[in-house]
Amino acid sequence: MELLGTTTIFLLICISCLLLASTWRSISQKGKQPPGPITLPLLGNIFQLDLWNLPESLKKLSEKYGPVFTVYLGPQKVVVLHGYDVVKEALIDQADDFSGRGNLPLLKKLFQGTGIVTSNGETWRQLRRFALTTLRDFGMGKKSIEERIQEEAHFLVERIRNMHEQPFNPGSFLIHAVSNIICSIVFGDRFDYEDKKFITLIELLEENNRLQNSIHTQLYNFFPTLMDHLPGPHQQMIKNVEKVDQFTIEIIEEHQKTLDPSCPRDFVDAFLNKMEQEKGNRHSEFTVETLSRTTLDLFLAGTGTTSITLRHGFLILQKYPEIVEKIQKEIDSVIGRDRSPCMADRSQMPYTDAVVHEIQRFIDFLPLNVPHTVIKDTKFRDYFIPKDTMIFPMLSPVLHDGKEFPNPEKFDPGHFLNANGTFKKSDYFMPFSAGKRICAGEGLARMELFIFFTAILQNFTLKPVMDPKDVDISPLVSTLANLPRPYEVSFIPR
Repeated sequence: MELLGTTTIFLLICISCLLLASTWRSISQKGKQPPGPITLPLLGNIFQLDLWNLPESLKKLSEKYGPVFTVYLGPQKVVVLHGYDVVKEALIDQADDFSGRGNLPLLKKLFQGTGIVTSNGETWRQLRRFALTTLRDFGMGKKSIEERIQEEAHFLVERIRNMHEQPFNPGSFLIHAVSNIICSIVFGDRFDYEDKKFITLIELLEENNRLQNSIHTQLYNFFPTLMDHLPGPHQQMIKNVEKVDQFTIEIIEEHQKTLDPSCPRDFVDAFLNKMEQEKGNRHSEFTVETLSRTTLDLFLAGTGTTSITLRHGFLILQKYPEIVEKIQKEIDSVIGRDRSPCMADRSQMPYTDAVVHEIQRFIDFLPLNVPHTVIKDTKFRDYFIPKDTMIFPMLSPVLHDGKEFPNPEKFDPGHFLNANGTFKKSDYFMPFSAGKRICAGEGLARMELFIFFTAILQNFTLKPVMDPKDVDISPLVSTLANLPRPYEVSFIPR
């Protein structure tokens, strides 16, 4: 019996050694994985990361471990790409390999991994292709949508004028206006500013902007299973998205009742037609569920990013009245006071164009980018990255690169101007990300930002409620997005 026991132990040791040798050989053949700090079981690198300012923590780690390194958000492994060269190599030079969408636990909870933003594989390819084609058909990037933006800018200007120079927080006005553009494309019509259901919807979006700064929301990405069972602001954030989702479902149901297949009115009608065409396909990606999530994606993305950029912009411009004066001088020279700004004006307004670009660069809205994954085992530089590893191709170090943008922490339109005053393009300007997952609404957002900024400054001068030098333009940092601090401002008619 003792001999048998000794033999068994010996065999187990041999088998273990063979397995270890096999594993080591497999890893060594594939290559080393990116370095990173020591990780604790379950907790990951929570003690090396500042939950209030994750981008800054990752910047410090990049100084120690280089531009490609590994961290753990709880048990979730993440490879961080920090710097223009590595982000470009991943998202553009190896675009296919890095084309997967990595779902942070909070994003996964909010969006269920369906729709355009958070889906993967064939679902993502088909929905994105359909969305881009259909949005173009309904005017995105064309003259017709430019006219809708001009019309909405007129409504916005009149609404601001009715405040009669009283200081107020323009956030809800800006969200209303921007949201109406995507609503007109997706749902076929804009909403009146006094529409109670629409007002409630905007309030939900604004509340979620505030809630994402809570410590509970930050912790959700580290310990989702635990946080699912704990009360807190993150639970309200999830409920709010469910309410917005219900809003889109009700519109879809109304469209189903009134659909005329021969005359689609908007994106929802076009999707319903596509569903009918694929009725016999059991594997079709076009279902009521994917319509609901895709519509929600378009509504939230088409509303949030641009409206928050506008809010940031008008906060920043309060601090620099001399910049506002230069913009208005250019507006008066090129457009005048009587006609609406249009996209054709932009090429003749390099200073205004530079200011809009600098706002997007400076605010660094999505510092971590929306997470990616590698869709297969990938060789990147000298490293091996296993399939399905989550990737943070960070935008913050690209937009704040000191060589491309001297004094990157300073707001300076000169970052986008040549010595002779003409507009200067930059490959480092990536606020919409890059590669296969670049924002589908980039063209629409660019039009909205230029026309809304120009229309408002054509009609008003900004009057801060404090001395301009005391205006705090530093953002409220969170895991998902950098947000502007709350503020009030008076719009003085010119």
